[in-house]
Amino acid sequence: MDKSQRIYLFFKRLIAILGSLIGILFCLVLFWWWIFIVNLIVTKGHPIFVQERIGKDKRVFKIIKFRSMKNDANHYLPPSDMNDDIQREMETKFGHFLRRSQLDETLQLLNIFVGQMAFIGPRPGAAKNEERLIEEREAISPGIYSLRPGLTGLAQNELIEDKHNPKLKAEKDYEYLKNISFWLDIKIFCKTIVKCFKK
Repeated sequence: MDKSQRIYLFFKRLIAILGSLIGILFCLVLFWWWIFIVNLIVTKGHPIFVQERIGKDKRVFKIIKFRSMKNDANHYLPPSDMNDDIQREMETKFGHFLRRSQLDETLQLLNIFVGQMAFIGPRPGAAKNEERLIEEREAISPGIYSLRPGLTGLAQNELIEDKHNPKLKAEKDYEYLKNISFWLDIKIFCKTIVKCFKK
């Protein structure tokens, strides 16, 4: 990583603090309150899902989402072992809406604000069921873990059919590490927005 990229990472963090704070206030006013209430009724349990993930420098942190799965769903099933049919069976009807609209992910603005995540970066693998992803990333470049994990990333936008393939995800994460820049982040951000509206 060259000097200009290291300088960009500093400003990227400042942008993340300001952007996530604005996003948190926006979400609180518009939809977090009613999603919390509806999900509380639908899940008949805790409406928020917390899971341990591997973050920057391989530190474990707790990612926050609105619960989209049924209470008896296997939350430790590796993504590589899950297809769309299995995922749909595990979801509540309201949870399916949350996942399709990406609203379940918006609570991660809190993770971004406190510095555990960034808007753009390699998606954080689960601490207990994505050991192969960790191995693939370390085999390609341990430097991938020098970055804050992202709400979305290059792999999530470019891998469609193979979106759960650990090796391909690690390769895309390394490509992002090598080419990280303001314009690449803008490109990924715009692609993510378009992808959300296409669902």
